[in-house]
Amino acid sequence: MSSPVAASVEPLLRLPGVTDAVAAAREACTQLRWHQALRRRIPEAAAESRVRGARETAFLDGIQFPVETVRDLSRGALSWRDDPLPDEQVLRGAVQVTAEAEHLRAVLSAAPRQVVARLHTAAATPLGVEAAALGRPRGPEAVCAELVELGEPVAAERVAARLDGIVELLRAVGPVPAGVVGALVHAEMAVVRPFERGNGLVARALERVVVQAGGLDPTGVAVPEAGHRSLGQTAYVGALAAYATGTQDGVRLWLLHCCEAMVAAAAEGTRVADAVLAGRTA
Repeated sequence: MSSPVAASVEPLLRLPGVTDAVAAAREACTQLRWHQALRRRIPEAAAESRVRGARETAFLDGIQFPVETVRDLSRGALSWRDDPLPDEQVLRGAVQVTAEAEHLRAVLSAAPRQVVARLHTAAATPLGVEAAALGRPRGPEAVCAELVELGEPVAAERVAARLDGIVELLRAVGPVPAGVVGALVHAEMAVVRPFERGNGLVARALERVVVQAGGLDPTGVAVPEAGHRSLGQTAYVGALAAYATGTQDGVRLWLLHCCEAMVAAAAEGTRVADAVLAGRTA
């Protein structure tokens, strides 16, 4: 591993079970790539992955909508309300941030800080966040009431430095396996909560960008958000809380959780590809 960040992450790969879990996630995603539907119909399958990803990332924020509704809203068959209810605001943020992830995979290596800012803009605009705060870390006057199960968010005066650390992690994709980087930046975003609103949506979308840009899921058909949901919302929050302790055991638990979720994400991607072949996504 060449960079200082990569060298600092290397000991995490030697934690019990982590190397095997990373390999299992990679193998599951490799098998997905061979699906018959992905020979000619990757765009269609990737679009359905984004629909399901948006639904599940909203669910992990406590919002539930039928996948058919999310699909119709995503493709314009249904219109968003002019006066959306709070649940609808979150869903729109989920749809927008998951769609934006598709455009950002190509620029991650060159402009990781811009990726974070654009994901937040996509997620938080429907939530009513002021334009001046979009893509910018919260100041001392801002109150973040998200992910309270993880404890207090990082103090405002430390947010900029922690965001710098997230950006450096994003630059380590390649020397560090994409699944590991995706897991770490996901957790860091959730624990730091650099923004007043939209942190969970951004964290999960950032993992989606990383696993695609880093080559773990180059087709964009796996559904990482569904992987996390499949393990249960309690397990998801519990694994994040373990990471937030900063202990070696806590970080290991989170990495193992994310690898297991990625295996489940590939399985959901296989169901997506099956649905594309059967014509069940229109």
